[in-house]
Amino acid sequence: MEVLFLIGRIIVGVYYLFNAANHLIMGTEQLTQYARYKGVPAPRWAVIVAGLLLLIGGLSLLLGIYPGIGVLSLVLFFLPVTFKMHNFWAVQDQQQRMMEMVNFTKNLALMGSALMFLMIERWPFSLIPQLWP
Repeated sequence: MEVLFLIGRIIVGVYYLFNAANHLIMGTEQLTQYARYKGVPAPRWAVIVAGLLLLIGGLSLLLGIYPGIGVLSLVLFFLPVTFKMHNFWAVQDQQQRMMEMVNFTKNLALMGSALMFLMIERWPFSLIPQLWP
């Protein structure tokens, strides 16, 4: 079971690191334009901060260090992004509304799964297993 937990941690950590890279390197301009369209103040800075939160969360889960800080980073990412960027209730176009609803519910599920990580007291194969804030 410990190996399965490690495999899951790698998958989830890489998922968040890929999204961090998208925010910080590959898709910064596109995400900035979308944030501007959604009315986010200081959209470029918001995208960069979001990317940093994803980076912290992804590294924390992948390496198994400071999982409390990693989860906090992910929750701080998901709360504003989910409710501001994927506010399906305010979208008129039915196809766009459906896409936003899918992203809204996906983000809620990811945030819920991140919160569940807080119940794991011992993280097998952690880089520094004794660190648990």
